[in-house]
Amino acid sequence: MDEVAALELRSVDLQSSRNNKEHHTQEMGLKRLIVRRGQLFTLQLHFNRPFQFQTDHITFVAETGPAPMELLGTRAIFSLTQARPGNVWSASDFTIDSDSLFVSLFTPANAVIGSYTLKIEMSQGQGHSSTHPLGTFILLFNPWSAEDDVHLPSEALLREYILMDYGFVYKGHKRFITAWPWNYGQFEEDIIDICFEILNKSLYFLQNPSKDCSQRNDVVYVCRVVSAMINSNDDRGVLQGNWGEDYSMGVSPLEWNGSVAILRQWSARGGQPVKYGQCWVFAAVMCTVMRCLGVPTRVVSNFRSAHNADGNLTIDTYYNRNAEMLPNQKQDKIWNFHVWNECWMIRKDLPPGYNGWQVLDPTPQQTSSGLFCCGPASVKAIKEGEVQLAYDTPFVYAEVNADEVIWLFGDGQAQEILAHNTSSIGNEISTKMVGSDQRQNITSSYKYPEGSPEERSVFMKASQKMLGPGRASSPFLDLLGSRDFQDQPAQLQLHLARMPEWGRDLLLKLHARRVADRAHPRAPIRLEVRFCVQALLHKGGAREPLWRQTVRLNLDFGQEIEWPLLLPFNNYGNKLTEEKLIRVSGIAKVKETGRSMLVLKDISLEPPHLSIKASERAEVGKALGVHITLTNNLTVALSNCVMVLEGSGLIDGQISNELGTLLPGHTLQIQLDLYPIKAGPRQLQVLISSNEVKEIKGYQDIFVAAAGAS
Repeated sequence: MDEVAALELRSVDLQSSRNNKEHHTQEMGLKRLIVRRGQLFTLQLHFNRPFQFQTDHITFVAETGPAPMELLGTRAIFSLTQARPGNVWSASDFTIDSDSLFVSLFTPANAVIGSYTLKIEMSQGQGHSSTHPLGTFILLFNPWSAEDDVHLPSEALLREYILMDYGFVYKGHKRFITAWPWNYGQFEEDIIDICFEILNKSLYFLQNPSKDCSQRNDVVYVCRVVSAMINSNDDRGVLQGNWGEDYSMGVSPLEWNGSVAILRQWSARGGQPVKYGQCWVFAAVMCTVMRCLGVPTRVVSNFRSAHNADGNLTIDTYYNRNAEMLPNQKQDKIWNFHVWNECWMIRKDLPPGYNGWQVLDPTPQQTSSGLFCCGPASVKAIKEGEVQLAYDTPFVYAEVNADEVIWLFGDGQAQEILAHNTSSIGNEISTKMVGSDQRQNITSSYKYPEGSPEERSVFMKASQKMLGPGRASSPFLDLLGSRDFQDQPAQLQLHLARMPEWGRDLLLKLHARRVADRAHPRAPIRLEVRFCVQALLHKGGAREPLWRQTVRLNLDFGQEIEWPLLLPFNNYGNKLTEEKLIRVSGIAKVKETGRSMLVLKDISLEPPHLSIKASERAEVGKALGVHITLTNNLTVALSNCVMVLEGSGLIDGQISNELGTLLPGHTLQIQLDLYPIKAGPRQLQVLISSNEVKEIKGYQDIFVAAAGAS
């Protein structure tokens, strides 16, 4: 009997195109193998002769990280078997076709994610063995697998939170929320490599590469590393924060359209932090990275978000007699809005009941285990006040639940409580609705209805855990308990008389109504109301006053008065921050009692509106006509206008055009052709910035047909 020739490997087909489609990674490209853990993928091995299972022995070796070890889970050795042995590395389900062997490889649902090399060791009987490289593949989390800790059992949710590469960030303030289009771009071909570059530049990896890689099977660990690496406070992270107003050394946070340009710049410059980010930029970039790695992720905005540095669950704000908001000497602040992420996962490190959405916040606010990161904190734990559960739950609980106490300050001390607001913090918590461009209010996921017995009960439980049982004996709480500041002889409200547009005078009305009180139940009263207008800073606090006015009113019992207030554009035009947000404050002194009342109104000024129209039909590789219109309906010119277009699948990178100056009353009309790159639902993001207004944004949803589709 002739001796069978030694088995020799002639070629390998990783079947990237087929495997990537089955693993929902085809958007990242079809040229290299990108698969998800806990799911089979198929290889074709071509030999010099037919494979014989009884005598030819094949062993596969998969390795990741700088020093792969089986003990650490970064090296796996597994032989060809006829049946799959469970949730372990395996090669099975093989078929033999002439000189080819088709074999299915399985990676366990708790495998380390990363870039792997795959080798094969071949031998016959007890004879000589040889090793051959088969190639490389990237392994990601798998939310389609019921065995994976990130499993999300809904195709609609998976389409939104993994496969959708564009979305919205919600900004503004709680009564005027604006949707900002954002290009996540997680499937651009180089983004997956940049995501692992981010992990490989973390302090954890630099200190102990082998240990760090071995922990990348744990989504909680990976999320914390990414949260720390999106900001650059401790490390060579992606973005440098800037909450000042000088962005001359980089790009204003308002001028980013998406994550791709940021991530590419960070990588191209060897890990130098990109200038500049603020909370919505940090969160949007983290959303890109986590969706790319396979973790269901969304961007969440919290309006009037507390930064409670001392953990006492109250934020103190101070005004003087002239209604001027004073600088707060403490770290405590109320941000106009704050943006973070939620990632979906099982929390095996917590007691049962806290799986699902977890808060992760890459904005550098405070340290956690020595690094500037935050989370994951279970949204369910936040709602139930279980602030003892990891990670950083007390901080996030305060962001949405702290009480606001407003004081009248004079003669070097707090003199009088003007208001105690139990519901002014943590409003309109918002994210993009699944399968829609609409906003979804998810406040009820974070807390029970304001003022309900459940909400106050949870607040007391969380307070006792954070502050200890002795909390109830402070002089401040005694003062609050008296509630004298709530017994007021008049009701004051500020209303906008017309839409507030930047570039126009603002018209407001003070509505005053005399009501009964204990001191002067039905007598007339005299009010002196001092008004002050200040530009609000994003991280809380305000600039110097830019307008003042004093109004004197006489009110009989039951009488209502409306008093107009006019804020000329000349007073505020060049004195606002780029976010164009102002606060109108009024403090009314009651002559008869000497007591004070507070009335507030925050106003977000609307920028001009863009109009974007695209051809009715879009097809891969064919010209798509786009028409962009901007009319300057302001009283001032917009100088140094620059337009930036972005949209994954529509444009490779960005298109940027300088447009010059747009005079008042004039219209810009821009016509251009795009050549779509990928089929499916896409979004074109357009930003026009100028010296006067940084954020004139618009978007157009476009469905792109495949090439040659009729």
